[in-house]
Amino acid sequence: MTRLILATRNAGKITELRAILAEAGLPHDLVGADAHPDIPDVKETGVTFAENALLKAHALAKATGLPAVADDSGLCVDVLNGAPGIFSARWAGRHGDDKANLDLLLAQLADIDDAHRGAHFACAAALALPDGTDRVVEGRLRGTLRHAPSGTNGFGYDPILQPEGETRTCAELTPGEKNAISHRGKAFRALVPVVRELLG
Repeated sequence: MTRLILATRNAGKITELRAILAEAGLPHDLVGADAHPDIPDVKETGVTFAENALLKAHALAKATGLPAVADDSGLCVDVLNGAPGIFSARWAGRHGDDKANLDLLLAQLADIDDAHRGAHFACAAALALPDGTDRVVEGRLRGTLRHAPSGTNGFGYDPILQPEGETRTCAELTPGEKNAISHRGKAFRALVPVVRELLG
């Protein structure tokens, strides 16, 4: 059994990828970055989700000697030419201030009518091996942006993105419903054949 490390300290993400690997019949032992607490955080200096995911995966594989998985994701708004994009978590200036990011984005889109409020969540997931081999895959969740937040599940921009074919926002879906259609879920599922190819 190969041990795989996921570049996150988020228990939910680890559980999600573990379940996807198990569902695919891949018996790999998946751990999070907490299993190696001495590893420093990687600066995300890439200009795309894929570059940032690869940066993190390679750094982790090099530091641990284990195959490493990393992801990077964000919200891409059509009328903003794909912004906030890789700056999603720090759109309002301070990293991880969900409310400030949401308020700023809604203010920027205040005059945009429904027909032009298309957007998608994007996620790039990368697998890097200690020998430098890598692959990156992507997943998307397309939808439209509400004028005001709705729902208390999820985080980030979930309260304003209403997925295509849904009447609810991502923050109004149950965790199970969201995982089934989410950009991260799609990217992690797209990694399955890559894991099978590179790790067996």
